[in-house]
Amino acid sequence: MGLNLKPLADRVVVEPAPAEDKSAGGIILPDTAQEKPQQGTVVAAGSGKMSDSGNLIEMTVKKGDKVLYGKYSGSEVTFDGNDYIIMRESDILAVL
Repeated sequence: MGLNLKPLADRVVVEPAPAEDKSAGGIILPDTAQEKPQQGTVVAAGSGKMSDSGNLIEMTVKKGDKVLYGKYSGSEVTFDGNDYIIMRESDILAVL
């Protein structure tokens, strides 16, 4: 069953990678001390953005891409019990 959440224009839906529950030194971190992940997987992408001249600028990321994004990018949403982040393609820093 696919995701029934379709982003519009140049927005993408990203499923964040799970937060690390251990530090690099092996110390178990409580939820409050865990860093929010800044990478995830694109699970849905819009069709693209319309330019001022009326041409469609297609998306460069696609479903399945592993991406790196800014720490405070996008809007967090919960859909069907799963957490996602909806952001503009321009908020994505890199494809891994």
